[in-house]
Amino acid sequence: MRIYKARVLANKHVSGDYRVLEFDVPGLGNIVRPGQFIHLRVPRLDGAVLRRPFSVYKSDRRKLSILYKSVGKGTHAMKSIIKGDVINLMGPLGNGFPVINSGMIPVLVAGGYGVAPLAFLASRTKTKGMVFIGGSTASDILCVKDFKSLGWGVRIATEDGSVGRKGLVTKVLDEWLVKMEPGQTFELFACGPDGMLKAVGERATCLNVKAWLSLDKHMGCGVGACLACVQAIRRHGIVSLMRVCREGPVFDASEIVWE
Repeated sequence: MRIYKARVLANKHVSGDYRVLEFDVPGLGNIVRPGQFIHLRVPRLDGAVLRRPFSVYKSDRRKLSILYKSVGKGTHAMKSIIKGDVINLMGPLGNGFPVINSGMIPVLVAGGYGVAPLAFLASRTKTKGMVFIGGSTASDILCVKDFKSLGWGVRIATEDGSVGRKGLVTKVLDEWLVKMEPGQTFELFACGPDGMLKAVGERATCLNVKAWLSLDKHMGCGVGACLACVQAIRRHGIVSLMRVCREGPVFDASEIVWE
């Protein structure tokens, strides 16, 4: 982990309140792994001292992109970032997704901007699989073209039925799972709201398959010092509090102790 001064290349609107912020940041883009995140200092945000964490959406040798939604003071201020601005950021941080096992079908489950690290994961694996994307309405369905261009199958669900199937994304996932042929093996990777993550983990337990969940917690320092983002984790029969920013954000679903 180190601190970078990243030059902004674009701050593009993509859908609803969602935008993509793209940086020129040599030295970071080629070492970050899917599921890791950066900690960004929002410029021109009066009175704010804490950085904001964002999963990496795209990355190559020089460039790095994040996908964000304007939901609060910090992310609203980010809309004013323009091309040429220099942003202070730390990264790469946290532990990302494990390497997808050869012979396994990767099954990705995303909610809202939780699709960002999964799109990055799909871009870094040769194995093609299925992705299930859910949201409240059509504007919350993101990155569909990214997955399709990579050759992945895509299933969509919205709670209001404005696009895809009406209902929760786990309903569409269930419909696909029951149609799997005997002998097919798969592994689950998910990022999104806690309720969705818990539901994905429960399905993994019932089916006796692995599920890797990327947790979204409020973070202060991003490096494990402030203990603001702890999560109860059970390992070897012992429950302890682990830092999502340091030991996570990706955990084995079978280890997570939900409140």
